[in-house]
Amino acid sequence: MEKFFATCPRGLEALLVDELQAAGAQETRVMPGGVLFKGDWACCYQANLESRIATRILWYLARAPYTSENDVYRLAAKLAWERHFEVFRTFRVQTTAIRCPLKSLDFVTLRVKDAICDRFRDHCGERPNIDTREPDVRVQVFLTEQDCTLYLDTSGAPLWQRGLRHANVEAPLKENLAAGILKLSGWQPGTPLLDPMCGSGTFVLEAACMALDRAPGLERVRFGFETLKHYQRELWLGIRNAALARAQEGGFRQIYASDRDDRAVRATKRNLQQAGLGDVVQVEQADFVERQAPAPAGILVANPPYGERIGELDELAELYPRIGSTLKQHFAGWTACFFTADTRFPKLLRLKPSRKTPLFNGALECRLYEIQMVAGSNRKIRAEA
Repeated sequence: MEKFFATCPRGLEALLVDELQAAGAQETRVMPGGVLFKGDWACCYQANLESRIATRILWYLARAPYTSENDVYRLAAKLAWERHFEVFRTFRVQTTAIRCPLKSLDFVTLRVKDAICDRFRDHCGERPNIDTREPDVRVQVFLTEQDCTLYLDTSGAPLWQRGLRHANVEAPLKENLAAGILKLSGWQPGTPLLDPMCGSGTFVLEAACMALDRAPGLERVRFGFETLKHYQRELWLGIRNAALARAQEGGFRQIYASDRDDRAVRATKRNLQQAGLGDVVQVEQADFVERQAPAPAGILVANPPYGERIGELDELAELYPRIGSTLKQHFAGWTACFFTADTRFPKLLRLKPSRKTPLFNGALECRLYEIQMVAGSNRKIRAEA
C-alpha cells in the first residue's frame, strides 16, 4: 500500500473522503484542504479519473524535520529519484508552506532542484531538464513549522481542468468547486436543476457529466502517473475502459441554464456542444429577475455577482432584493443555493437561509447559502400586489 494526499478546495474535504473510499482508499484522514489516505496504484488511477472534488493526488515519498535549507537538500538528495522517473523527463519543483521559519521558499525550491539533479548526475551520469510550464514530472515540497514532506504529483495538470470548458467569461468557478456545490445542494440526476446566472456554464457542464455518469477525467490528454516508472499501462487502460463503457448516451436531463448576458449564453452553448453535451442542457437568454421556474420543484444553484464582476456594492444592493422577490413569486417548492463572498447577501435577499456552509474559492472565503422555498412563502408578495 502506498501513501497519498489528495488536495481539494477547503470545505469539501468530507465529500472527497466519500469519493476516495469509493475508489478503494483506506485509512482516510481529513486535513485542512485535503485528505490523507492509503491505497494501491489502482486506487490512485481510479481517484485521478473519477474524483470530481480533488485538485491533485500526491504520492508521499518522505518526511523529515528541518532547521535550514540544507536539511531539505539532504532529504531530497537521499531519495532514489532515478527509480521514479527517467532522466529524459523534464520536471518542476513547487514549494508551499504553513508557518515556515525559512526566509525564502524560492531558495528551498532551488535546493530541491539541485538535490534531484545532483542525484541523477551521480547515478546516471546526466541530469534531467527543468520545465516550469508543462513538465513531465511535478515534485511537491510542503513545509510546516518543523517538518518537510516531499511528494510526486500523480495528476499532472490540476484535476479541475476537465478539458471541457473552452469559452470563458469573467471569474469562472473551477470545476471541482462547482461539483462540490452541486453535491452540497443535494441535487441528484433526474431532479430538475437550474443555473439562472450560468456564466460559462460550469455548473451545468458538471451536472450533465454527473447525469450521464461520465467520469470527469475521461477527456484529459494525460495524467502525471503516466510519466512515472511505476506506471502500469494495462491496469490504467482497464480502469479507463470500464469508465468509458459505463458512460451513458446524451439526451435532455432536466438541466436548465440561463443568463441575461448574451456572451455568457453563447459561451455556455459552445462549451456544451464541444463537450458533446449540447442536447443534455436547455440554455436560453433570460434575466433571473424575470424568469419562471422550469418545473414545479427542483434545485437552483447560482454564483451571483458580489462586487468583483459587476462593480459597485449599491448596484448589488438593488439586485439582491429583486432576486428574492423572484424566488418568492415563481420558485415555491424549490431549493435555492447561492455561492457568494458577500456576507450581506441573505439580509438583502430578505430570505432566511436554512443552512450556511463555509467554502473557499481559492483564498477567498465564501458561503453557500441554502434557502428552502416552501409553498406559501409568496403570500405576502401576492397580498402586496
